[in-house]
Amino acid sequence: MDIVKDILTFLADNVFGQVPILIGLITLAGLLLQRKRLEDTLAGALRATIGVVILFIGVDVFVGGLTSFQTVLANAMGTEPPKAKNTLTGFLAEQGGTVALVITVAFLVHVLIVRLFPAARYLYLTGHLMFWISTVTVASLVTIAPDADQLTLVLCGAGFVASYWTLQPLWMRPLMRRVMPDDRFGYAHTSSLACLVTGLAARPLGDREKHDTEKLKLPRQLSFFKDINVSTALVISAIMLVAVALADQAVVTKLAAEMDPKLSPWVWGLLVGLRFAGGIAILLFGVRMFLAEIVPAFKGLSDKVIPGTRPALDAPTVFPVAPTAVMLGFVSATAVFLACLGVFAAAGWFTLAPPMIMLFFVGGAAALFGNVVAGWRGAVLGGVLTGLILAIGQAVTWGMYESTAPELATLADPDWYAIAWLLKGLDPVVGGASVWAVPVVALAATVATLLVLGRREKARATLEDTRQEPGKRAATGEDAAKGKA
Repeated sequence: MDIVKDILTFLADNVFGQVPILIGLITLAGLLLQRKRLEDTLAGALRATIGVVILFIGVDVFVGGLTSFQTVLANAMGTEPPKAKNTLTGFLAEQGGTVALVITVAFLVHVLIVRLFPAARYLYLTGHLMFWISTVTVASLVTIAPDADQLTLVLCGAGFVASYWTLQPLWMRPLMRRVMPDDRFGYAHTSSLACLVTGLAARPLGDREKHDTEKLKLPRQLSFFKDINVSTALVISAIMLVAVALADQAVVTKLAAEMDPKLSPWVWGLLVGLRFAGGIAILLFGVRMFLAEIVPAFKGLSDKVIPGTRPALDAPTVFPVAPTAVMLGFVSATAVFLACLGVFAAAGWFTLAPPMIMLFFVGGAAALFGNVVAGWRGAVLGGVLTGLILAIGQAVTWGMYESTAPELATLADPDWYAIAWLLKGLDPVVGGASVWAVPVVALAATVATLLVLGRREKARATLEDTRQEPGKRAATGEDAAKGKA
């Protein structure tokens, strides 16, 4: 038993937890199944791996800027994050092995479901979110069933997480088809509920064709804003300089000195904005590089191993479609969140911690999907909803994880909050041995959903064949007449 546990933990830590390795191995397997030449197989797998590495280098570059940005903004507004007795580090020290086992078992169950049900369609491949979803699920299960042993937590958590990985790309599919009409890949990110709500709420706001963020007409003097690198650098630098002006100079000077002891705080603020823009440019380059390899390579798996499947990938994979919308979503999400921070602090409700990384990825993604429905109006709505969801979610969820890892509330994406409150809602019913109801209900709902979707697809295919039948009969009759003639 210990050997099996060690193997599963190794896979979780060194394969599923390492996105470049996971993507590289899947690309390698896909190309081998297509019987590509050895040199093409190795080159394709390496290009996909390097593309993901470049993506994460870009993330590291601008996340460093976002962290400084968050510190300066919090100081400028005179707020400090709430205090907690328990920490995420302590929770992972205690339950990290359980989380690793949940990841591995859940992925195996997810692959099995996708293999058995053609309607499942997508294989979830966002590695770092596999970790976070499993962590949130385990923390929630520990909260509602504190006496559960590790085996119970692993099996119950894996059943629930596998269901989420299977269904999440499916409920995003209608919106993704607007972004990617050819359905090359699915959307696998924990911002999905904010994106879904934005797509529904944006319908009355206008038409994408008229208001698309990427087609906005600007005066000639402002035309440089059409370049996403330029607009990002200008907007973030301007916000940073305002924050520097309002923050405690001792704090800003200390942060600037970490970059260069001789650096002026004002120049530091400008450089942070420029580095942020550079990080976005690197990220988008990496996305294009690994997509160029993983999508065609996945055809090998789709044809030979898991018929009809497509990869479901991280949020940045769609950012190149509408980078202006992404930037608009981030700015509007940040503005709304900071407004909530001020209101909450003044009312004495809760001291919010600005989650700049989540505001960028979730706000940008929600704005992009809002844009495909209603143009720039939908993009702004996506940012506004993101700011509200992250602010309210943080305030109402912090206490839920007080006995495990409260930081999960401040690091959260919208889907984390949904999972936390869904499982919390089961608390009066579940408790103790009944915690097994969580995976049973989740997997039963998943199977039922896939069966319904499968029947709909068959009915749709039959209807299309029926519509085409008269044309086929007419063509057959014409051919017969020509033969007689």
